[in-house]
Amino acid sequence: MRDFTCPNCGQRLAFENSVCLNCGSSLGFSLDDMALLVIAPPEESEHAGAVDESRFQLCANMHLAECNWLVEKGPIAKLCVSCALTRTRPNDADTIALAAFAAAERAKRRLIAELHELKLPIVGRDEDPQFGLAFDLLSSQFEKVFTGHHNGVITLDLAEGDDVHREQLRVSMDEPYRTLLGHFRHEIGHYYFYRLVSTSRDYLTRFNELFGDPDLDYQAALDRHYSEGAPPGWENEHVSSYATMHPAEDWAETFAHYLHIRDTLDTAAAFGFAPATATYDRRVLGPSGFDTLIEMWLPLSWALNMVNRSMGRDDLYPFVLPPAVLEKMRFLHAVLDEITSDPKKLAEVGAPSPEQKQQLG
Repeated sequence: MRDFTCPNCGQRLAFENSVCLNCGSSLGFSLDDMALLVIAPPEESEHAGAVDESRFQLCANMHLAECNWLVEKGPIAKLCVSCALTRTRPNDADTIALAAFAAAERAKRRLIAELHELKLPIVGRDEDPQFGLAFDLLSSQFEKVFTGHHNGVITLDLAEGDDVHREQLRVSMDEPYRTLLGHFRHEIGHYYFYRLVSTSRDYLTRFNELFGDPDLDYQAALDRHYSEGAPPGWENEHVSSYATMHPAEDWAETFAHYLHIRDTLDTAAAFGFAPATATYDRRVLGPSGFDTLIEMWLPLSWALNMVNRSMGRDDLYPFVLPPAVLEKMRFLHAVLDEITSDPKKLAEVGAPSPEQKQQLG
């Protein structure tokens, strides 16, 4: 994540700011610019870093989801790119769930910004009604809600927004890490398996070699995992115990950790304690690109863990990356690099397949 500053006065800002506390300027986040811009009167909007308040305003979810993203003005209040992907949310009377909804949307905006930085296609349900991306953010207070992914729809139990509930689950499931952003990064991995890997014979062949057969019986794998747990020695082949459950979960966990690493490196570089080459806008090229990322990540994560311990906190990144996991992540990096650097491939990934088009009529 970038080191944001107020275009008007230079005050440092956080990604979530909608007002500069130093000069009082109204601010909005522009995904295209990856910057916070001043929302100014027409006569003051011509300078760099400003937008015309007669043409732009904050997302319609400004209050409901605490969204600070810019949208163009129109006769009807508009949702930003991130909020528009949410298909279902709690009703207005459920104030407890709505508070958790705002926290979930904050995490989702970070996810969408990172996907944009990586140049990954975000195909919504409006473009691809069968397999497009959508989010159902639901409360399990009165009904059962299972966090997961199905045909492009990511469901999140908003109870995960409650720190006590989430920590209880983390401890009971013997997990070293559990966050809203982590859930989103994991579930989006399932979505991108379909978008990036499942339609390529070459990618699928390599996937099978590294992760296993993605078509294995998922319910049987789920039952086995929760009855028997992870197999002995899983740490040598997987990034987490949950990744051992099924090849699809191994991919999603690996994808999540790749996003963890890339975004943390980008943020560290923005604040000067990682090399400039760690940022998204300084693309690491060629077969050595992934090795370069890991060479930057390992000392940084070690240092951050030691800083956390000095504050009496648990490790920031409590994971080990054995050679087998790095090889899986290298494959993922290669897929992303090949597709996002080729406009033709990127266009194909971002469009429904011929079979889907036929099914959609």
